[in-house]
Amino acid sequence: MFGVGAAALAAVGVGGTLSGCGSSDEVNPSATQTDPTDHVVAANRKIAESYPFSDTVDFADADHGFIADLKPGVVKDANGKVVWDNDSYGFLRGTCPSSANPSLWRQSQLVVKQGLYEVAPGFYQVRGLDLSNMTIIEGDRGIIVIDPLISTETAAAGLALYREHRGNRPVTGLIYTHSHVDHFGGTLGVVAREDVESGRVPVLAPVGFLEHAVSENIYAGTAMARRAAYMYGAALPRGEKGQIGAGLGQTTSTGTVTLIDPTIDITATGQQEVIDGVRMVFQMTPGTEAPSEMNFYFPDRRILCMAENAVHTLHNVLTLRGALVRDPHVWSKYLTESINLYARQSDVVFSSHHWPIWGTDKIVEYLSLQRDLYGYLNDQSLRLLNQGYVGSEIAEMMQVPPAIQQAWFTHGYYGSVSHNVKAIYQRYMGWFDGNPAHLWEHPPVDSAKRHVDAMGGADSALKTAQKAYDSGDFRWAVQVTNYVIFADPDNKKAKDLEASAFEQLGYGSECATWRNFYLSGAYELRNGSFGTPTSANSKGLLAALTVDQAFDAISLVIDGPRAWDTRITTDWRFSDDNNRVHRAELRNGVLIHYDRWPGDDLPAPDATVTLTRGAFLQNMLAGGSMQDAVVKGEVKIDGNPAVLLQFKNLVTKPDPNFAIVTP
Repeated sequence: MFGVGAAALAAVGVGGTLSGCGSSDEVNPSATQTDPTDHVVAANRKIAESYPFSDTVDFADADHGFIADLKPGVVKDANGKVVWDNDSYGFLRGTCPSSANPSLWRQSQLVVKQGLYEVAPGFYQVRGLDLSNMTIIEGDRGIIVIDPLISTETAAAGLALYREHRGNRPVTGLIYTHSHVDHFGGTLGVVAREDVESGRVPVLAPVGFLEHAVSENIYAGTAMARRAAYMYGAALPRGEKGQIGAGLGQTTSTGTVTLIDPTIDITATGQQEVIDGVRMVFQMTPGTEAPSEMNFYFPDRRILCMAENAVHTLHNVLTLRGALVRDPHVWSKYLTESINLYARQSDVVFSSHHWPIWGTDKIVEYLSLQRDLYGYLNDQSLRLLNQGYVGSEIAEMMQVPPAIQQAWFTHGYYGSVSHNVKAIYQRYMGWFDGNPAHLWEHPPVDSAKRHVDAMGGADSALKTAQKAYDSGDFRWAVQVTNYVIFADPDNKKAKDLEASAFEQLGYGSECATWRNFYLSGAYELRNGSFGTPTSANSKGLLAALTVDQAFDAISLVIDGPRAWDTRITTDWRFSDDNNRVHRAELRNGVLIHYDRWPGDDLPAPDATVTLTRGAFLQNMLAGGSMQDAVVKGEVKIDGNPAVLLQFKNLVTKPDPNFAIVTP
């Protein structure tokens, strides 16, 4: 079988007559791209025949309150570069092609809807202008903005669309629901830094927001950004055989990422704040969809914001781009708390993605089924791992209860049952499955060479792979061709066959992120690397680093082996922070750093550098020249300045375009 697992294509999709009409504007990503095989066509047809596509409630809800869309649905940066193009998905108005899972096609038809919507009087959402939604609440004097998208350009376009139809109200408050970039990156598109610093615009966020927002995007940011290019398919051509969405939103914008520090921390469930006359009661939900996240309730309006803890898809316990493993048990418990505290007193629920739900009974059922889904996956994974099954086995065995499966919003358009179950196993048991044969396996290239040799060489292995492909066993086909490619990276026949098998797996996937991964792998095998469309370490994020976080980030790029025998001790005096002194010691290939205390009895440093935090970030992390800064008088060095050059020579640069489907 193929797609999302052996039992998956019969269980993951739904069918019937698809909504939408008109011709399809197919974009063909490559002249050599394959057509769906009979196996994929049959599996997708089965999906189309087995689920109630005649149920159009979601389409009515997604259109509810529509005011106007952005015309054209394209956003450009100051240099004229397109950073968002919703119009490129016009082909989704057509009927579902055989190269797409009908359930995923339906989800993309819903998510692609774009424009300004009224959720309730005084509550508005901008949807379809980025991966996430921006919500706008009208207060006594102006508006409160919730989650200003990924990019300043898309956030500004969304705010302009609102103002065009609701008037030029000033921003009087800003709320970050959680610590992922699609919920804060467009900050400077909606508010000026001086308005925040002056106190005119408070910025609310859950406690720990800044630490997690910065650390996730900086520490492993390069690797995550490269894999995110696969996950969201931002570089893929749009079309029936290409990128059709990301399940949570269509894709990620590629504009300018910014961040302004929060001015009000939300620290406890039940905390109340009134911003511009709007009263909110907060619920802390750390460790759910993000390590720092919160829901909040508007008691005077009976409206509930669920951040990203409940959306119209099964979410990720561990994202394919990489992240810390989340806790579905805690996630389930917080959803129970949301139901008991707020949902039974709510008339509307909205989230940071997708469309709202209206009606108390529908809200309670929606949150309850989401709660049951995460709780079931957690509990059953633990039950089976305690019976000795490993993650990959549990992923094939797991079936969710019929009542959960029958709800559209529990389907794995963004996360999947398969990779979530493996993540739960990883959370509790780690990477090792307990079999000593897997304790010290050869790394990918060495293992591939041995596998290919055992199969009788590349030609023999490719015969096995071709047989698997012809029979519809695309999972085995990609495993075998992967061995050949890692043993012989120049084997074009292997690359073409694996690309074709990836395409078939993508065409059958209900999960958008799986489809994007498969089609991205196929694209790079056929055309070469498309790189990383977005920058992980944007200047907007770097500027938000604390001194400790900045030194942590620097420590991660020290070439340890080259620095084994180097010992450097430096003091860094920050003139804009009460002359705080931070010591950094490089020894045994490790950069140790800590604050010095007045009067401490430490050995003298090799050099003392006096500067501001901004100058430190600019010249140590953002590509500035320390030498030029010294000449300009922005930095003063006492002691031996040569040690800074010595230190700089030990720093390596991450590779944002590292290979994924080849060695």
